[in-house]
Order: sequence, then C-alpha cells, then structure tokens
Amino acid sequence: MTIGSHLQEFHGLPAFTFPEAADKPLRVSALPSPESVAWRVAVDSYDSQESWPDAFARFLEAVDTTRVRALVVGAWSDVYDSAPTEVIEALVAARDRLPELRAVFLADVVMEECEISWIVQGDVSPVLEAFPLLEEFGVRGGNQLVFPAVRHERLRRLTVETGGMPAEAVRGVAGSDLPALVHLDLWLGTSEYGGDYEAGDLEPFFAGNRLPALKHLALRNSEIQDAICSSLASAPVVARLDTLDVSMGVLTDDGAAALLSGQPLTHLRSLDLHHNYLSAKVRSRLLETLEPHGVEVRADQDDAESDEEEDGTVWRFVAVGE
Repeated sequence: MTIGSHLQEFHGLPAFTFPEAADKPLRVSALPSPESVAWRVAVDSYDSQESWPDAFARFLEAVDTTRVRALVVGAWSDVYDSAPTEVIEALVAARDRLPELRAVFLADVVMEECEISWIVQGDVSPVLEAFPLLEEFGVRGGNQLVFPAVRHERLRRLTVETGGMPAEAVRGVAGSDLPALVHLDLWLGTSEYGGDYEAGDLEPFFAGNRLPALKHLALRNSEIQDAICSSLASAPVVARLDTLDVSMGVLTDDGAAALLSGQPLTHLRSLDLHHNYLSAKVRSRLLETLEPHGVEVRADQDDAESDEEEDGTVWRFVAVGE
C-alpha cells in the first residue's frame, strides 16, 4: 500500500490547492470563499522555483485568512532532505492572521513527491502551542519526527501517519494531556523505517487517563500488532470506546485470539482489523462473536502478503513501510 493521492477532504471540507506562482495571473475573484475549503499550500518537492514560505505569503495576501478554518501543508522544497522548520515558523508567525483556524495537516505528500518514510519531519509541537483553538491536527512522516508531551485543551482529532514512528515521539504523544481528544490514529510502522517503539511505550494509551473523552482509538500499521492486541484485551480504555482499529499491521491468530479472550467487545460500533494474517477459522470466529451484537467487523486481508524463504522463515509486512 502506498499513498498515491492528496487529501480530497480535511476537517469536513473539500481540499483546494492554492495556485502555484507559475499559474499567474492569480484571479482572486475565482478563488473559493475562505471558510468553504481546506486550503492546500504546496510547492514542488524537487527543484521548486518558489519556497513554501513564499507560497504561503502569497496565500496570506490573496485570501481573507481571518475566515480560513482548515489548512493543509503540502510538499515543501526538498521534503526528502529538509525538515519543515521554515514551514512551521511561517505558520506560527501568521497565527494572529488565522484566528478561525481549527485544523492543520502537516505534509500531505504522496509517493511521487516523496515516500512516507523519507519525509523529513522535526518538532511539530509549535503548531499546537501557537493555535490553542485547534481541533484537528495531522502529521505524515516519521523520519526525525519530534512530538514532545504537550497539553492542549481543544484538540479533538490527532493523526500521525508514519512508516516507522520513533519511540520518543510515541512516548511524547502518550504523555500528552488531551482532555478533549475524541479520535486518535497512530500509524506506528516498522523498525526498518525508524519505528523503535516497544509495547511498553503504548501503556498510557491503554490506560487512557490523559484521554478522558476518547471514543476512537487506532494503534495500527505495526509489526507488533499481536502484542498491542494482547494489551488491549485488558486495557481500561477499551470499555469506553466506540471504535477500535488495529488494522494494517502484522496481526496473526495469536493477537486476534487474545483480543477475543479478553474483555467484552460487544459494545463497540466497529472493529477494524483489515490487512491481517488471520486464518479463515479465526476470522470466522471474530465475525460470529461480534456481528450478532451489531459490531461492524472489518477483517478482510486486502493485500497482506507473506514471503517464505527456503529455510522456512516467514516474513510478514505492515501495510505502509517505505
């Protein structure tokens, strides 16, 4: 699985790409109303003729940013080699010009621009600090990602998409106080691409003490999906969830059986385990146990594949790595 398309929607709004400098002359009258779209500002990731801060400056002049509600940061120059330091500095510097901003997605970058594991990130916490009214924050790319523990009173949705999430960043999110957070989605990834976290780093998510409003928990795309499911089997946070997502990872019969043998899951609206390595028997058991209680179970294998070497070693892969 690769990310081949830019976001079509963000924060409930259709995404609209702000015209590049080469598209001159810019007809301001032809632009959508500021509050009606999620504005995507991007430059060419290879050999860009304009820096991202310069493109953002044009955006600030052309659009009534006092009415902008959602902003999508696309590629910046040399995204595969340079951290978005100037991007974040430009956002922070413009905070007074974006009083209605409620959602930011950092690095809506697709495969043709840069593979997810090659996207260079940095410390993304200044965005949260600069916008205390932010309700949704998304980040793509785990290479050099820094996410220290923060407190944010208004954030309701947090998504971090990586092919390998650094342990320090996992611990930072886990240590954050997010009292309004309803939706948490972490693509944890694999050690091959920097995901050096361990199951113990996820313990605060299982307890859920810092996430009292949480209703949707996704701990997915992990090579230790079985261990995650084993911990979720007795995790206090599960009892108050509406949806649980353990998809896209290396989930085998052991993890699914542990999940089923733990606390009841019949209160869930949905359980997502797609992209898995489950046997037909265990998949049937999941469906027979949960679907009669109205739980929507997604347990299809999609494109999950195993490679077996001559010595009998079996290699299984997360959905999104490189």
